Amino acid sequence: MLDIPEEVIRKHLDQDEKLLWSGKPRSGIVFRSSDIFMIPFSLMWGGFAIFWEISVLSMPAEKAGPVAIIFPLFGIPFVIVGLYMIFGRFYLDAHQRQKAAYGITNSRIIIISGVFSQSIKSLNLKTLSDITISEKADGSGTISLGPSQMASWFFTGTPWPGMDKFCPPSFDLIDDAKQVYDIIRKTQNTSS
Repeated sequence: MLDIPEEVIRKHLDQDEKLLWSGKPRSGIVFRSSDIFMIPFSLMWGGFAIFWEISVLSMPAEKAGPVAIIFPLFGIPFVIVGLYMIFGRFYLDAHQRQKAAYGITNSRIIIISGVFSQSIKSLNLKTLSDITISEKADGSGTISLGPSQMASWFFTGTPWPGMDKFCPPSFDLIDDAKQVYDIIRKTQNTSS
């Protein structure tokens, strides 16, 4: 859908806007620093939920009575959440990044994203105050466009459903992050 970010962003420009940069996040499955905590937690959660479900399903029906129906139903949501935490979140994150496109114009920042429907976020460069760059040794990185909150430390890149409202908008996992950061700062200074 979003193979060429420049073409996608150009569709959303105003008549007097000039596109200064466009890009996409890195594709594929990515492990993030928050996974140091999330992977062990998800394995414990999922392992216990699956153990619970197998134990309940293997109970003899004549001994269990009505518990044989209620307990397996009770465990299903926990197994689903566990499987999402172990595997699903990596695929959802990769799919979200595959459909994302970023752009910087002479007046605003445009972020196009969405898994099932397209969402377009526009940030005015004149009013944008907090810009944070996290750069890796290879030059790639993430530029956060707004104040970071505690929840964004744990849900960066892979927001849980409904948690993305606590994370600032960002150019996630882009190449040449410092160069893009410099374009934002220079454009802010010239538009003031």
